[in-house]
Amino acid sequence: MILITGGRGAVATHLLALLHADGTPVRVGSTSPAGLAPPPGVETVALDLTDPATFPAALAGITSVFLYATPDHITEFVDHAHRAGVTHVVVLSSSGVLGLLGPEPKEDALAGSHLVVERALLASPIATTILRPGSFASNASSWAWSVKAGLPVSLPFPGAHTDPLHEKDLAEAAHTVLTDPRHRGGRFTLTGPESLTFAEQIDRLAAVIGRAVTVKHVTAEEWKEEMAEYLPPVYADALLAWWESTDGRPVALTRTVEELTGHPARPFTTWATDHTADFTAP
Repeated sequence: MILITGGRGAVATHLLALLHADGTPVRVGSTSPAGLAPPPGVETVALDLTDPATFPAALAGITSVFLYATPDHITEFVDHAHRAGVTHVVVLSSSGVLGLLGPEPKEDALAGSHLVVERALLASPIATTILRPGSFASNASSWAWSVKAGLPVSLPFPGAHTDPLHEKDLAEAAHTVLTDPRHRGGRFTLTGPESLTFAEQIDRLAAVIGRAVTVKHVTAEEWKEEMAEYLPPVYADALLAWWESTDGRPVALTRTVEELTGHPARPFTTWATDHTADFTAP
């Protein structure tokens, strides 16, 4: 049986649908399992990755795990998983860890938390497959409130490049490495098909929804003030440093999605079309 953590997330939802279609036994973990709506016959379980008391019940009878972990209690989670008989973990990490492993390691609070999780798993007897996506296309959802309200989107680096990856592509890649033993233990860096600036993403979003969307160029400090209620300063600083490093600089792309799924990665316009209601519904 496969355990999917973070069951309310978009990647987990799409992955669950793929595994269920295969007839694979799946259990879905969430901090609020009552709010899940899985397919008939799929078991749900309370799983809070910050609370080790929830680990034993969630892991009982599990052989593989799709894990989007926080670093807080990752050692305890790995220990419980090993004792429960888990033999394979697919961990959703970040390509940001590659900058921490390079010849000139950099400080990055966001990537650092993923690296802690990777190292804990790699130090264990459990076979570990690592998915390292770049930028999620769903990051654009943070603009939805402004777009629906007819307000400009505040951006400190509108010319910063990212490689927006559709959550369906990530879920399909996860499905492949969970079910095909040939990929077990691999390290995979995944990107979308294009390196786009934030301004280009907004232009494409506007074309899809048929509504003009403007950009307000703000300073880094102004953006941090706007985001203070939602984003701790240490993470805001990490994002700003990343965006500044790619301002006017296209990011490197991979063909990993195509290699794992058999089809090219979906373009950002496909993601925008799939999520039109997020930017237009009342």
